[in-house]
Amino acid sequence: MSPSPARSSPPRVLLGVTGGIAAYKAAEIVRALTAAGAEVRVMMTPAATRFIAPLTLSVLPRHPVIADLWDASSGAVDHVELARATDVLGVAPATADMLAKLARGIADDVLSTYALAHRGPVVLAPAMNTWMWSHPATEDNVRLLLGRGAVVVEPDAGDLACGDVGPGRLAPPAKIVAAVLASAHVARSLEGRRLVVTAGPTREPVDPVRFLSNRSSGRMGFALAREAARRGADVTLVSGPVSLQPPPGVRVVRVERAVEMRDALLASAAGADALLMAAAPADFSPARPAMQKLKRRDGPPDLALVPTVDILSEVREKRPGLCLVAFAAETDDVLANATRKLSEKKADLLVVNDVSRAGTGFDAEENEVILLAPGAPPESVERTSKAVVAGRILDRLVPLLDAKCPRSPAPALATP
Repeated sequence: MSPSPARSSPPRVLLGVTGGIAAYKAAEIVRALTAAGAEVRVMMTPAATRFIAPLTLSVLPRHPVIADLWDASSGAVDHVELARATDVLGVAPATADMLAKLARGIADDVLSTYALAHRGPVVLAPAMNTWMWSHPATEDNVRLLLGRGAVVVEPDAGDLACGDVGPGRLAPPAKIVAAVLASAHVARSLEGRRLVVTAGPTREPVDPVRFLSNRSSGRMGFALAREAARRGADVTLVSGPVSLQPPPGVRVVRVERAVEMRDALLASAAGADALLMAAAPADFSPARPAMQKLKRRDGPPDLALVPTVDILSEVREKRPGLCLVAFAAETDDVLANATRKLSEKKADLLVVNDVSRAGTGFDAEENEVILLAPGAPPESVERTSKAVVAGRILDRLVPLLDAKCPRSPAPALATP
C-alpha cells in the first residue's frame, strides 16, 4: 500500500442559474469562485436568461454559457461527458420549479438534464417567495434532496422583491461559494484510494433449499460504495445475496457464504487502503448441511451449529495495513457492547446502531448510528437516509486514512 499523491488541479464547478430575480447575484458567485481558483462553467435555464444575459456570466470563467441542450458550439450536447469532468454542481438561485425537477428526476431543460448525469456533490441555494418556500410540496422536495446527500444553503429572511417579508431571499454569495468549495474538496477526498466495502447478509446452507441468514438488506454497504465512488475512490464491493442494483463505477464481487466473503475480502484487500465491513455475515453455520432436502415427515432436524469464520479478525491479521471500519448491530447495552467490539477487532472506526428500533438499521431506508474511534468521544448521527450516513462515515474515514497513509498535501483553496 503506497501513498497516493493529492490531486493538484483546480476544483471544477458547474454553476446552474435558474429563473429568479436573484439570478443577477450569480455574477458575484462566479467572480468569487474564479478568484478562489476554481474552474467554472455556467449553465442557465431559458428563464434565467430573461433575468441576466448569458454574456455577463461567460466573461470571468472564460467559457461560453451553456443555455441550450442542442447548441453544439457551447459543448452542452454531451452533458454526460461534462458531468464526468465536473466535481460539484451548484445551483444558485434554485427556484421551486428546479427543486421539484431535481427531486423528481424531471429533465426538460439543459440544467435538469445535466443534473441526472451528475454524480458528484450537489449544492443548492434556494430563492423564492416565502409562501413558495414554505409550501408542503417544496418542503417535501427539499427533504428528498437532503436525503440523497445534497447540501442546501437555506435562504435568508427579509424583504423580498415581491414586497413580502420572510424567508426566501438568496443566501449571501460568500456563504454559497464556501459551501461549493467545501463540497468540491469532498468530491476529491478519496481520489487515488482503494476501498473494499462489504454489504448484505450471508446464507449458510441447512439443506439444498434452506439456509440460515439475517435481515440485512445491503443498503448501508451499497450506499457507502456509491458515495466512496462519487468521492473518487476505486471501490470493490463484496456483496452477499441482495436485490439491489450495483452502484455505477463500482466493481462487484458476489458471494453466498461467510467463508466465501472472507476469501473474497482477502483477495480484494491486497493493496487496498481501507475495508468498510458493512455486511452482516452469519455468526453460525450448520455443522453438517443435509445433502438432500429435509422432509417434514421426518420431524425437526437436529441442527448442530458451529461458528463461522471471524472475518474481521482474519483480515486484520493478514492485512494489517488496512484502515478498518467495523459495524456493530446491537439490541442492548449498545455503547458498552460496541466499545468492547472496537477494542477486540482493533478497528480504526466502529459504526454502531440499535437494530431494536423500528424503521432504522436492518432492511430500512434510514439509519441512526454512533461513530466510535479509539481515544475520541462518540459521535451521534441522528436518524437520516443511509446516503447521508454514508457521507458522515466517509468524512471520518478520510483523516484516518491520511494519518495511516499520508498523501502530498493539496494546494489550499483561496478564501473568497
